[in-house]
Amino acid sequence: MTSSTEHPRTSPGTLTEEQVARYRHDGFVHLPGVVSRPDAARWAKAALAARERLADHHSGATFTQLLQLWRHDEELRELTLDPGLAAIATRLAGVPLRLWHDQLLIKEPHNGAATEFHQDQPYWPHVGSRHALSAWVALVDVPAERGCMTFIPGSQRLTGLRAQDLTDQDDLLNLAPELRFRPRVTVPLRAGDCTFHDSRLAHTATPNHTDDPRVAHVVIYVDADTRLAPEPAHPVTEPLGLAPGDRLPDAHFPRFEATRR
Repeated sequence: MTSSTEHPRTSPGTLTEEQVARYRHDGFVHLPGVVSRPDAARWAKAALAARERLADHHSGATFTQLLQLWRHDEELRELTLDPGLAAIATRLAGVPLRLWHDQLLIKEPHNGAATEFHQDQPYWPHVGSRHALSAWVALVDVPAERGCMTFIPGSQRLTGLRAQDLTDQDDLLNLAPELRFRPRVTVPLRAGDCTFHDSRLAHTATPNHTDDPRVAHVVIYVDADTRLAPEPAHPVTEPLGLAPGDRLPDAHFPRFEATRR
């Protein structure tokens, strides 16, 4: 294992008030070493194996999207349900959380396609949610040329927008023209690093120009009291026979217990 000097680590106990404040102001925060590099390598291997046997939920060349790994893969379940990751998310959000879903996002070598600016929240059938956020865990090194993320700080305050086209570089920017001239922050990550971002924060990811796949495991957390909205349709709720207004059932959307600081 690398030393803490070479690769700083972040845990619920080392998360600072300054980092929490930065997340709440900007809508995202970069936390180094949320998982160890050996664990990241182990989970990257599991992720690439899962790619070969699970169905892709995204049509197009932008990325491979595999959902609900925690229900299909024992090794990746360990990461999705990691109590330390959930404790950090809970402290950032400031409300009790449950799992919405996890997903692997793999950009193949030289994929040639960006994931254009978008918000996550408009894709989700949630009502009454006080907060939702994603933990984007890099399982391999993700320098800028491998498809790291760029954020528009403060854009999480934009609400009420429809879902955006991930392949259209102008779609979100036409909906919210003021974003064109906002500062942008690009965040390269080492394997094991994580960014947490608010579900309404505008973000994009560049193409993967390298010879190796970009492998990220994303855990999405939502307010534990969220109820199902009538729309949009979503693959993790459609098979469950839920009605609008229903609470998300614990068996499919596990709650995370509050962890003391």
